[in-house]
Amino acid sequence: MLLLFLPALLALLRVHVLACNENCPDPPVFTPSTLVVKYTDSISIKCVATEDASLHNGLEVAVGDTERDTNSSATWTWWVPSMLEWDTSAVCFYEAKPGLQCCTILPLTVYQPPEQVSISIVNHTGPMFEHEEYTLQCTVREVAPVQNLTVTFYRGRTVLGKVRSKATSRTPVTEMFALSINTTKEDDGTKLWCQAELELGPAGPQDPVIMPSEEVLSTVYYGPYLEGTASPQPITLIKGSPLHLNCSAVGNPQPSYSWTLPSGHSASHNGNVLTVSAVGYEHAGKYVCNVTGNSKAATVEFSVDVQADITPYIIIGVVVGVLLLCAGAIFTFSRYYKHTRMGQYNLKDVFRLHAKHIAVPSDA
Repeated sequence: MLLLFLPALLALLRVHVLACNENCPDPPVFTPSTLVVKYTDSISIKCVATEDASLHNGLEVAVGDTERDTNSSATWTWWVPSMLEWDTSAVCFYEAKPGLQCCTILPLTVYQPPEQVSISIVNHTGPMFEHEEYTLQCTVREVAPVQNLTVTFYRGRTVLGKVRSKATSRTPVTEMFALSINTTKEDDGTKLWCQAELELGPAGPQDPVIMPSEEVLSTVYYGPYLEGTASPQPITLIKGSPLHLNCSAVGNPQPSYSWTLPSGHSASHNGNVLTVSAVGYEHAGKYVCNVTGNSKAATVEFSVDVQADITPYIIIGVVVGVLLLCAGAIFTFSRYYKHTRMGQYNLKDVFRLHAKHIAVPSDA
């Protein structure tokens, strides 16, 4: 029955509030001064209307009960066993003089945590594509008051952005929040999620009123991206040397490879690495590696030249040179030996061999 008259009571309460002065010098004092209560929780709050108990005073409420303190006729208590109203408050007042009331309206917030938080990608299912824009949507169900709600979007532990509600409903509502993102290859394999938080200020509960969504694993198609250059330097090999050509790339899905070999080669190859254990002259030419992925392609061209192995000729040349050098040395030595040992003398050289001796006096 009370529910039928509740709107009228609230209207009367608002009329009274409009008629009172909230800026008087000594306003009534609520303890606590601000109240934040969870829906269905109980409350109990006191108000001291005035220090002068002789003045007419009171506490007006729309729900619950009020009780005057037995020790002070200007002290009131408001208590509600279970808060079931979303838009209500209390007015503590006293009559300073006939026709002039001084009052304080209790700032009261009734809140309800979200029943559910979920994340999705708007108008999209399946893998995403690199460098394209998508819209993330975070749906928060049955939360109040929505004007105190902030939604944060995450990629892993990285904050993508925050969105605050612009609605002003005190009763529970379901609201959807959107954030646009541009995907990169680094997003592949990351987890997307959102979190709803009611920001209730210092008077709110000690533990934050938050609720995260489930995590959605993101799959992003990208590439292929070559791990090396598309135009490597020409390769020169000695006949018989191994050939190793690598055109590896990364991408999602995994890239596929095909090779175009020099003319005259009918063998095909479909791996990222092409190997020839020992090259011959027939392996010289242009090798083209075609890399294909998601919806893109890349090409790598290798130019290979095969030359003869001239090492044996160098060795032979060195050996011949050494032999000629040795032969020349032997010939020169033999000529000099014959010239100095076969009896050809110069008389002046002979006489120079007889050196003059000078007597050295001995000590007495």
